[in-house]
Amino acid sequence: MFVSTSPRSLREAWVALAGLSAVFLFEMLDNSILTVALPTIGRDLAASTTALQWVSNSYAVVFGGLMLVFGAVADRVGRRRVMLAGLVLLGLASLATAFVTSVAALIAVRSVMGVAAAMTTPGSIALAFRLFSGDDLRVRAMTLISTVGLVGLAVGPPLGGFVLTVAPWQALLLVNVPIAVFALIGIGRGIAPDTELHRSPADVLGGVLGTLAIVLALLVPTFFVENGARSWLPWAATVAAVLASVLSVVRARTARHPLLDLALVARPLVSSGLAHKAATGLAAAGLTYLVTLQLQLDWGWSPALAAAGMLPQVVVLIASGPVVTRFVRQAGLDRAVVLGSVSVVFGLAVYALLGRLGYPPVALALALVAIGIRVVGAVAGVNVLKGLPQDRTSIGAALVDTASQVTSAAGVAISGTVLAWLFAGSIAQPGWSATQTAQFEQAVTIGSLLLTAMAAGLAGWAWLRVRGVSADALVHGP
Repeated sequence: MFVSTSPRSLREAWVALAGLSAVFLFEMLDNSILTVALPTIGRDLAASTTALQWVSNSYAVVFGGLMLVFGAVADRVGRRRVMLAGLVLLGLASLATAFVTSVAALIAVRSVMGVAAAMTTPGSIALAFRLFSGDDLRVRAMTLISTVGLVGLAVGPPLGGFVLTVAPWQALLLVNVPIAVFALIGIGRGIAPDTELHRSPADVLGGVLGTLAIVLALLVPTFFVENGARSWLPWAATVAAVLASVLSVVRARTARHPLLDLALVARPLVSSGLAHKAATGLAAAGLTYLVTLQLQLDWGWSPALAAAGMLPQVVVLIASGPVVTRFVRQAGLDRAVVLGSVSVVFGLAVYALLGRLGYPPVALALALVAIGIRVVGAVAGVNVLKGLPQDRTSIGAALVDTASQVTSAAGVAISGTVLAWLFAGSIAQPGWSATQTAQFEQAVTIGSLLLTAMAAGLAGWAWLRVRGVSADALVHGP
């Protein structure tokens, strides 16, 4: 039964929120639960190391590359309709896992699941925004949805390990089937069909160029990891990504009906929200990457102990939902998102300056960045969608997710490039010399300082973008 009027509480919209939360649960649980099974998959399917990387990368690249395209499609044919179709595709692709007999087939299935994720994930933000009329309920709804997803991210590895003791690895992907069915029921029954749709023709060339730019940007970190910073391939991919991005912008400026209207993106509320989201994506991915390497390679912690060392981040991300909601309500959206980004930048700075002195400053950095991620994640998406017309909310949600995906990839690429440039020898080889240890610690310091400066620049620009702008200009543009 559809909600005919705007719900006055989360409880009134529980059916719809349950369905939308299930969508975000799938996105966060999927990769985390599969990671622990990669060695088993490699043995079962006789897969090479590179092929195993593509089991995860194929999903991420397709997902990130197609979000903007499906956001534009959803704004034209209906957000609910595209999401329901994506959930059906997700269920079918997950069922196909039971028949996989080669790593190539698994990569193909994972790519189809990436298409399904691109059809569903941005819609969860857009539909949650459209469901409520007040900012407070919108923030609370997005906090709830993201909390469910973060629980999936946290429980994925231990759940995957348990399942592997009693069932084949295919069961880890078959779990998406009941999640997709649950989401189908919740969204189908709880959310009414769209009434406000974007009617302009689709810009096919703009979609191709935009997708190519994002896919190349997401491939660059993989090429750096696989081939090293001294290889020509990652740098060629970087140049190609920049060229595709420039052509995409030129197309958006010259097309009569562009895929992405840059005038809308330039609105202060939209551009600042995207910059805040980009800062947190850059910080979260870069910090997690560096800390994971430091704990295991530099300090010699076991994988299990290193996982425990990341608990400050996990605990804060999961448990801070109610605190974030109260904080945003008291501080207001504008102040809250700025303070969230300040927490992210300060956390990175703590790690950059003090992280080599012992675990306590590392734990503090993880907690501070996690707090910032929760606040910015709850507010930035609301601000971006508030700044867009009602018929462009899906592509707005896709923009938010794309900004996070691309800058997360950039965070890993920057950190990995600095490490590859300064560290002599194989970083995974045990028994480092004193010189190699010093090189690693120097690389971590320089890499984290670069991330701190970039995140601070994005957050500072976002703050300047809305400073002194009237409330009407924030929402509707100058």
